[in-house]
Amino acid sequence: MAKVVKFYNPVPERFGPQRVRRNKNAEASRKTAQLDLFSGGKVVPLNQLSVFEEALQADEQGKKQFARELYLKAIETGTDVADAYCNLGILESQAQAYPKAIDCFTQCLKHDPRHFEAHYNLANAYGEVGDFALAKVHYEIAIEIEPTFTNSYFNLGLIQAMNKEFKAAIRTLRRYCQVTPVEDHGPANDLISKLSFTV
Repeated sequence: MAKVVKFYNPVPERFGPQRVRRNKNAEASRKTAQLDLFSGGKVVPLNQLSVFEEALQADEQGKKQFARELYLKAIETGTDVADAYCNLGILESQAQAYPKAIDCFTQCLKHDPRHFEAHYNLANAYGEVGDFALAKVHYEIAIEIEPTFTNSYFNLGLIQAMNKEFKAAIRTLRRYCQVTPVEDHGPANDLISKLSFTV
């Protein structure tokens, strides 16, 4: 006879989206953007921020529509395309436009297949629409790329529990507890104890 595992109320929340906060290519593009015509000369940039950085700033200030426009502008101009698609996908996900969010994250991965934040956020989006198999794959890829980002372990453990992969979920949640401070273990330990009755 199967045993029903009831999650405590409320169900443990997954950790939310991971915005791209750095401009990976900013320094490299600034170095190659200008010819060194005057050795020892000083370049004084008129605008300190790239379009992507302006979009990020607007996004963090809660100016979502303006941020959306700037992310699209960054994509159109071909600067920081992967990062812009990723953060645009988060805006779509927050608006619960999951098909658009998934498209943005996959466009990001088209430009940078090892883009950690895109894999993590794509896993979150697939989890939201109930495609736990794809969510699991992308959390696992996110862990391979960035094993120190602990939220991936917790979310993967939840997805495995929802897939009825209870032993794997317990292992993953125990791994989460190994790599996080003790004060963060509460929800994971509660879930581990409930899942332990099923195996």
